[in-house]
Amino acid sequence: MFQGLGGFPVALVIFAGIALFLVLRLRSVLGKRVGFEKPPVPPGQTAGYKNGPIIEGRALPPENARSVPDPRSPLGERLMQIVNHDAQFDPPKFLDQAETAFRMIVTAFAAGDRATLKNLLTNNVFQTFESAIAAREAANQRQRTDIKAILSATIEDAQLAGDEAAVVVRFTSDQVNVALDATGTPLGSEAVAELTDLWTFTRNLKGREPTWRLGAARNG
Repeated sequence: MFQGLGGFPVALVIFAGIALFLVLRLRSVLGKRVGFEKPPVPPGQTAGYKNGPIIEGRALPPENARSVPDPRSPLGERLMQIVNHDAQFDPPKFLDQAETAFRMIVTAFAAGDRATLKNLLTNNVFQTFESAIAAREAANQRQRTDIKAILSATIEDAQLAGDEAAVVVRFTSDQVNVALDATGTPLGSEAVAELTDLWTFTRNLKGREPTWRLGAARNG
């Protein structure tokens, strides 16, 4: 049916052309992302880090307003030292636990709950809190605290000295704090105030105690 072309059957030449066309089409498709393929991990992100947009080596707060530093930044590298020292340490999970501890400590201090505080604070910080509670009781006063919202929780610093680790977290929260007299009458304003606190959590990574305790606290 087909005549030869330069010694080659015309059909063979046609099929070769079709094959070349299909190869070129295939090459144009390969490498394209379609459907629900999982995207690659962006440079600088590692397992355990929920990174937000990165500007100047630091991760901006993601939508949940919890900021974990970029592992490539100096602070991120110090956090990775803790990760390498303790495989159970996970920065995003740590922030979740730190926020829970923040709520528990603030609430326990207002209620004068020494037992809860003793389990969450280092000895020095517990003594400071206990003295404040005792002074409040001596004045025949109570305190009411209502945490309306924790607006952000950000890791600000991290240090590792031997087996002793310390992580500083900046909390920004909306709170109502009011002193009450013996009858429960407020002694001040009950307005919501935005407060910023810098809390340092510490732990011996080789110790049996798994709890990160509050080792220092100050206004931010």
